[in-house]
Amino acid sequence: MNSSTYQCKVTYLEISPTNAEQRIDNFLQTHLKGIPKSHIYRILRTGEVRVNKGRVKPSYRLAAGDTLRLPPVQLQPNHPKVPSAKFRQELANAILYEDAQLLIINKPAGMAVHGGSGLSGGVIEALRVLYPDAPYLELVHRLDRDTSGCLMIAKKRSMLRRLHELLRQKEVDKEYLALVQGHWNRRQTLVSTPLKKNILQSGERLVRESADGKMAMSQFSIEQQFAWATLLRVQLLTGRTHQIRVHAANEGHPIAGDNKYGDEQFNQQMRHYMLKRLFLHAEKLDIFLPEINYRMSVIAPLPSALQRVLKGLETAMP
Repeated sequence: MNSSTYQCKVTYLEISPTNAEQRIDNFLQTHLKGIPKSHIYRILRTGEVRVNKGRVKPSYRLAAGDTLRLPPVQLQPNHPKVPSAKFRQELANAILYEDAQLLIINKPAGMAVHGGSGLSGGVIEALRVLYPDAPYLELVHRLDRDTSGCLMIAKKRSMLRRLHELLRQKEVDKEYLALVQGHWNRRQTLVSTPLKKNILQSGERLVRESADGKMAMSQFSIEQQFAWATLLRVQLLTGRTHQIRVHAANEGHPIAGDNKYGDEQFNQQMRHYMLKRLFLHAEKLDIFLPEINYRMSVIAPLPSALQRVLKGLETAMP
């Protein structure tokens, strides 16, 4: 017996102020529980979903009062995978900051921000188990699975909207630490190139420099110089997928442990220093929202495994 249910009618929704400013594709993924993401993008592309009687792109941001037309869809029962107790405990220990509006964790490397692609669950699923009475928890931004460090989760939609606007205006100070191959040129501080994301048939994301891509800007400065590697501080001026990894690799200094954009010989060399992951860490976040007099600064300590790599490189220097 098929346990799925069929929404057999065209339905109409009026968007409330609490859902304003949310991307329509994200809204549909939440509203149409159990619908594959590919199907959501198909009904948007074909115009079966309409806003105020017109077609919209997946990036369209909803406004309060919008009338949303939804086509008949087959809803699958939603049985979210519950993250393990060990996973949830690791996450609880990683909390750096919390107030009534915002939660910031020091995401460990290897932990996905959300479930999918065969994963039993991610950060957001585990947090919803840890906070069963929280009415609202949403990722403000994302970190690659292999990247550690500061990750913001909004506890109120109003905070999510404010932070998204701050990110669009490039007014969130996000700083990373990255260990790269070779000696970085001190005169090369700003890297500004357009990047384009491609999705391979396997579902893997691959980002390349492309004239028709979106502009990406990264500010680099040298923290520490080693014999054959450089520890860099990177300030993100935009937030594109794999931005730091691609910018560093394109400058001829790929990040240590990067299996996608890196140098295998360098990665093998770094394994002698017990590097078992991508050496990229979101160390610092500074937020200022003057309209609500909200200021917050958080530092995520460099993981001990990465500290040991740096100590090993210091010992190896002549």
